[in-house]
Amino acid sequence: MLEIRDLCLHYRQSQILYDVSLDAEKGHVTCLMGTNGVGKTSLLKAISGTHHRTSGTYRLDGEEVGKPAPHVLAASGVGYVPQGRMIFPLLTVKENLETGFACLPRADHAVPDEIYELFPVLKDMQGRRGGDLSGGQQQQLAIGRALITRPKLLLLDEPTEGIQPNIIQQIGRVIAYLRDQGTMAIVLVEQYFDFAYGLADHFVALERGRVTLDGPRSDVTREEIFGKVTV
Repeated sequence: MLEIRDLCLHYRQSQILYDVSLDAEKGHVTCLMGTNGVGKTSLLKAISGTHHRTSGTYRLDGEEVGKPAPHVLAASGVGYVPQGRMIFPLLTVKENLETGFACLPRADHAVPDEIYELFPVLKDMQGRRGGDLSGGQQQQLAIGRALITRPKLLLLDEPTEGIQPNIIQQIGRVIAYLRDQGTMAIVLVEQYFDFAYGLADHFVALERGRVTLDGPRSDVTREEIFGKVTV
């Protein structure tokens, strides 16, 4: 679903990513690992179109991707759940979900029942403002909003950050369910090691903006991966 080759990214005068290559397959969770500040979030922003790569090739579902705006990529099937969630605090839960309609034809402007089945709290709180939700509820809303767009590729940046354990377990079950449907590729950035290790089919580790490990779960040991996320 996703093929990236030799991607470089600059921010002002600094180079952030160096010749990064990454694949993400349908029905798999690709986990992007590394310590803080190595470029994981920057890579997700480059894939989502929030940052424009300075070089490299990018294919989505076999098609070459140029450097379009984020909303164009979203309409092409890239769903992005950013770090910090970035829901609209003054909009209701239902209105936050409906912002995903901008990527869809008018005939599809309805919240699928599946969203509420995956996250029942969103149905119960449809009329509540996003800013009034807990951190865990906001995270569920952010994921639900991304799923509204019917993504082929789902990018998740630190979905467990600052969230209570029972919600972490629920989010893990949702990610596993989405993977098992076999219709989308999932790229997960996650510092909670056990959560990431339990879900990932493929691991990619970054260090100082470069890929230092890339392999399927069967080819890398827990110790190798853990060594990439500890200082």
